[in-house]
Amino acid sequence: MRFLLAMVLSMTVMIGPALSHDGHAPKGFKTLFNGKDLTNFKGLVGNPKTRAAMSKEKLAAEQEKANQRAKLNWTVEDGVLIFSGKGKSLCTIKDYANFEMYVDWKILKDGDSGIYLRGSPQVQIWDPSQKNVGSGGLFNNKKNPDKPLVIADNPIGEWNTFFIRMVGEKVTIKLNGKLVVDNVILENYWERDKPIYPSGQIELQNHGNRLEFRNIYIRELP
Repeated sequence: MRFLLAMVLSMTVMIGPALSHDGHAPKGFKTLFNGKDLTNFKGLVGNPKTRAAMSKEKLAAEQEKANQRAKLNWTVEDGVLIFSGKGKSLCTIKDYANFEMYVDWKILKDGDSGIYLRGSPQVQIWDPSQKNVGSGGLFNNKKNPDKPLVIADNPIGEWNTFFIRMVGEKVTIKLNGKLVVDNVILENYWERDKPIYPSGQIELQNHGNRLEFRNIYIRELP
């Protein structure tokens, strides 16, 4: 009985507190998107490997250009972060190592998007009807599981909620309250011979149509 109770308590900690969708961060979490502007975010410059090869001066110059481009294609309306379908990903200014996060997202028919963790692709977001595979899988994995355990997407045009937990190399994901990725290694897309980077930016990515995000909250873990 004690063992079972310990397992239940452990799972409760792992999946995080419930999200209320009232615009307030769950206990212990910080608000990443403030519902007003692009504070805490920046434009995308290259990838982790190419950024590491740049001088500080070159990176700063490229980052300023990317920030200006991001403002043209990422806007905020009524507390919702909207991507126009043009341009590149939006990235967190801060790098994150181990963390838990919540994010609501909504796509259009045939939509294709994702969330990069530590600068590497990706937690998949798309229209499940395209390939009869739901959102939430670690799409770019080659050696480890890349597909979600179940299709948990809400109908196209409705809001969905991810809970994402990353510790070390492994990722656990719930989509709309259902477990879709269970402690799976996220592989390094940019350098396949290396493990995933120990820290990096979180990126909101899309392939060419309207995309919406809201209620983005994060909690850093030891």
